Order: sequence, then structure tokens, then C-alpha cells
Amino acid sequence: MKEISVKALAKINLGLDVVRRREDGYHEVRMVMQTIHLFDRLQITRNRSGRITMSTNLAFLPTNENNLVYKAAKLLRDEFQIRDGVDVRLYKHIPVAAGMAGGSTDAAAMLYGMNRMFGLGLTREELMERGVKLGADVPYCVMRGTALAEGIGEKLTALPPMVKCPVLIAKPQISVSTKFVYENLKLNSRTVHPDIDRLTADIRAKDLRAIAADMGNVLETVTIPNYPVIAEIKEHMMEHGALNSMMSGSGPTVFGLFDSEDTAVEAYEAMRASGLAKQIYLTSIYNNQR
Repeated sequence: MKEISVKALAKINLGLDVVRRREDGYHEVRMVMQTIHLFDRLQITRNRSGRITMSTNLAFLPTNENNLVYKAAKLLRDEFQIRDGVDVRLYKHIPVAAGMAGGSTDAAAMLYGMNRMFGLGLTREELMERGVKLGADVPYCVMRGTALAEGIGEKLTALPPMVKCPVLIAKPQISVSTKFVYENLKLNSRTVHPDIDRLTADIRAKDLRAIAADMGNVLETVTIPNYPVIAEIKEHMMEHGALNSMMSGSGPTVFGLFDSEDTAVEAYEAMRASGLAKQIYLTSIYNNQR
């Protein structure tokens, strides 16, 4: 195979709870992860150069060993002693540093593409094992679909497919440091934790309204007081018919779930007119696994 085009799909968190801070500094989490139909695209071309080369449509992104795509390619090249080179063109659409696993899903797509292109014969589980070396979200991005993530995010349990529905995505013109959010998270007796078990039961019951009602993200307790625009976007989505609206990951992206395509389109137009967000997408739940 000389060339392959691979989609790298974004994720949202339908639920995100932090159970405790571990002695090694990592946080133990319980999250419900969901793939959505918003994606980057990787165009991978095999050549005889013996090198990994990269280009992207965003000038500020690194195209060397500081990019997870490059690291993913190098990981498999080194392990399988691949002598041919690869040229990767990365077309970014997923908001960057936005709580949507953009970098991780690009790395997962690169692992998948290299496996296909060079006939390495790795199973999905074997790709996930290699993915964890690149980042905690990468195994999930290989897996896709609806999943419960535990530990530091690497322990994954597949859940029944989420109810398909329209999803509105809005990212304000701010950047949020994941490190800052976790460092400033206070876990004590007053912390309100989302009920992840009830949320997974709602998903099994395919009850969209219950899922929306039981969504929760404990990291909002840090991010919203520091970045009030996130609360404004949430409120705007709710005012325009979202069943519920929540921040994804450590932010700043906000998503809303809708039970009507028409309502979602109206909310999309209203969000564009509001000036609250820089990047706005109307997409949907994506359940197809690889």
C-alpha cells in the first residue's frame, strides 16, 4: 500500500469525575468517553526516503518529534525496523488544546494507518497497548465508540452505543492549561461528583433525556470561575434548546446535546451570531468502531 487516508475522530466526555490524587501526582478518574463525527484527516504516503516528514494546515503546530503523529510513526518504525519513509499531511479541524483529544486521536489514526500500510498485523488491542506509551487518551482513540475510562484514563470498558443525536460544539477564543486545571482542583467533602454509574445505566437504557440530565464534569469547578465565558456558552446552548450543555475534558470546548436536528441548527446559527465562540461545529454522535 503506497498511500492511505485516515480519519481521526474527536471525543467528548459525557461524564468526568476525579476520584483522587495519587501519590505519583496523577489523578484517578472515572469518565464516560464518546466519539463524535468531527475529525482531522491524515494523508499518509509511503516513500523510499527512510525519513518521517510531516506538514499541517496550521502553521503553529510542530511537525517534528514534538508532534504525537510523528512519535506514533517513529514508535512503529523502530519496533518493526521499517526502512521505508512516510510523509504525513495532517489536516486539522478538531479545535487544538480544547479537551477533545485532538492530538491523541491523530496519534491513534497514525498507528492505525501505519499498521494497514505496512501490513504489521497488529490487532486493535495491540495498537491500544502501544498507544498508551504516547498518551493516556490514545488507547481510547484507537478503540472509539462509547466507553468507561478509569485509572488515569487507560483502563477502558466498552459500553453499549450511545443514543445518536445532534451535538453542538463551541470553543471560545481562550486556551486552558490542563495542568492548571488539575493542580487547582479541590477534592473535599463539599465536592459535587457526577454519578458515573447512573450515567452508564442511562446509556444502557438508551434514555437520551436521562443521559443529558446526569452529565457532569467535576473540572468545571476550576475552569468556569477562571473563564466565565464557558458558563456563558453553556447557558446560551440551554436557552436555545439543548437538553444539557457541558465542558469537555479540561476545556475550554463546550458541547450541547439536542433531541431535534431543527433545534440544533437554530442553536448553531444563534451561537454563530452571539460572538461567544471562535470555532463552532454542528455534528453528531459517532458509534462505529474501527
